[in-house]
Amino acid sequence: MNEFLIGMVVTLVLVAALWIWLKAKRNKSVKEVLVFSSIEKLRAIGQLSAYKVLTKEIVTETDHTWGDFGNRYLSWVLSGKKMAMIFEFEIDFRFNLQSPNFEIKEKSENAYSISMPPCDYEVHIRDIRFYDEQGTKLLPWLLPDLLNGFVSGGFSEDDKNKLVDAAKGHAEKQALELINSIQSEVQKSAKSTLESISRAFGATDLDFKFSTQHATELEVEVADSIAS
Repeated sequence: MNEFLIGMVVTLVLVAALWIWLKAKRNKSVKEVLVFSSIEKLRAIGQLSAYKVLTKEIVTETDHTWGDFGNRYLSWVLSGKKMAMIFEFEIDFRFNLQSPNFEIKEKSENAYSISMPPCDYEVHIRDIRFYDEQGTKLLPWLLPDLLNGFVSGGFSEDDKNKLVDAAKGHAEKQALELINSIQSEVQKSAKSTLESISRAFGATDLDFKFSTQHATELEVEVADSIAS
């Protein structure tokens, strides 16, 4: 039993190393609006990244997910300055293979029951930029020349932080909707990957049990270029 689990983890590490090498060799940027990957990497601490979503959206007007502060500031930029905002964030779906909820039980010869831990989600805002329709060029996030006209006295550090929080709130709302709509796809991806590895060790009958949960909240991280 232990040999099966150890062999399974070792093979995952080899698969992860191969993926990293191939990605470095390709070394090209992602252009798709939405990207799914069956297996991204196995972190040193034993977390299997089984699914990844990279999404971009073009925002020409704000909605309730940006909150009152976001609507107040962004509406002025988008309409008054004739800008469009390109909003990009990613979601990483991970299973912690060191969790006590991750169990492999032998049912019979070459037959196993695998209980998966709850899926963890990592949401990261990668980039926010503005597109100048008149100048046909991209502008960086929180450009001072754009934001100084918002309020008398200029755009303060506190104002910037509130606007970043509005961006995080928008990403959280969008991510929660996406996470809860593709649970089955995430489970299918993890199952397919682990089945392929397990069969290499002679396991022919695998029964997977996933913990189904409805995500209601999550933490959103932001890139240094946005937060600073």
